[in-house]
Amino acid sequence: MAKGITTREQDYSQWYIDVVLKSEMADYSPVKGCMVIRPTGYGIWENMQKNLDRMFKETGHVNAYFPMFIPESFMQKEAEHVEGFAPECAVVTHAGGKKLEEPLFIRPTSETMIWSMYKKWINSYRDLPILINQWANVVRWEMRTRLFLRTTEFLWQEGHTAHANEEEAIEETDKMVHIYQKFAEDYMAMPCIVGKKSEQEKFAGAVHTLSIEAMMQDGKALQAGTSHYLGQNFAKAFDVQFQDTDKERKYVYATSWGVSTRLVGAMVMSHSDDQGLVIPPKLAPLPVVIVPIWKSDEEMETVLANARAFTTDWDKLFFKIDDRDNIKPGRKFNEWELKGIPIRLEIGPRDCENNEVVVVRRDTGEKVTMPTNGLLPKLEAMLETIQSDLLAAAKKRMEENTHIADDFKEYKKAVKTGGFYKIHWCGSNQCEDYIQERSKSTIRCIPLDAEPEEGECIVCQKPSAQRVIAAQSY
Repeated sequence: MAKGITTREQDYSQWYIDVVLKSEMADYSPVKGCMVIRPTGYGIWENMQKNLDRMFKETGHVNAYFPMFIPESFMQKEAEHVEGFAPECAVVTHAGGKKLEEPLFIRPTSETMIWSMYKKWINSYRDLPILINQWANVVRWEMRTRLFLRTTEFLWQEGHTAHANEEEAIEETDKMVHIYQKFAEDYMAMPCIVGKKSEQEKFAGAVHTLSIEAMMQDGKALQAGTSHYLGQNFAKAFDVQFQDTDKERKYVYATSWGVSTRLVGAMVMSHSDDQGLVIPPKLAPLPVVIVPIWKSDEEMETVLANARAFTTDWDKLFFKIDDRDNIKPGRKFNEWELKGIPIRLEIGPRDCENNEVVVVRRDTGEKVTMPTNGLLPKLEAMLETIQSDLLAAAKKRMEENTHIADDFKEYKKAVKTGGFYKIHWCGSNQCEDYIQERSKSTIRCIPLDAEPEEGECIVCQKPSAQRVIAAQSY
């Protein structure tokens, strides 16, 4: 256990906060509910952003930026949407030393602003589809906050697309949720279940919502990304019509989809341990750190010269030589372990004589000695192994903690210990409310790949066509 970090067994929630703070990922800001993202945390977010952005652009999407201030009248146009967000909205009523004629909402999401612009840009079927993404910040006035997982202001991306027909829009909704799944598994080493949200859990203003649901180490679920099919709701609210090939005026069909800095918190809770942060190599701002060891000025010059020599042709973003001379090696080891650097190299005078280094894996703590000649491809291979091992471990944990439950009393008791539960549900709001009120758990999603299975609702025993995923969540 690292100094100052509560163990997961003692208090998982406090462990998470300790890891985030001690690894210098983020800190509390003077503004209640907001956070300062420090370089370690922001570097991870930058890598998430970079790779997701590439995946979006590979599927034809482009980036734009829209104002963060939204006129109150815009928010009022889509009734279900504004009702869903009203309790979380921050509103500007005064600016420039006087009261505004119309209050401005600080964006909780951008559908209303974007659709007001789409009305100007869309006239013909030739203008469609519009496939726009925005990287931005949003504000939702949360009562209970937790670093990265739920803060008043957070960073995210929000995609907003407009289509000529329903089929294309539904296809887009499905495509984007599976891009999120692929990113989560390939880059975050975090397996997810893709499914449809219940009517009560869907996005305000959507026809239906798809999500990826991940399991954290304590067995609780975390909604890691969502994709919404909006139908023609926003098009009708903002009168966005186009002339189709048949010369008829029609309302467009829409989608929106997004992930946020919550993914950083999900990564922490998926892989980190009692020693601190563990970062999947594909997201590590710094994959390799070299810690030189010396006892005299002469040894320092020799070791540093050797380290610089065998890294001459390495990418400077791939590694760092920790040449600080006011900190002992042991403290450096602890610091880089706490910050989750995937690979640490240790090199002292004897290692220089033998042209070798000690290589330490952060995920397992395993130490091996390797020759400096031809070291780079071996480290790259080790990083790939770490990435795949983290995913395999997370998949195994999810499989071992996914259960079938048919009796509500047994489920109510079992779900407190964590895990995903496959249960039958009749589809009614009443039974969904009963589950939440009695067990403090929710129906996370209706899996898209679930096989049909007739059964009886775990609450009312009415017929059910398939099992859904239920769990306690963050």
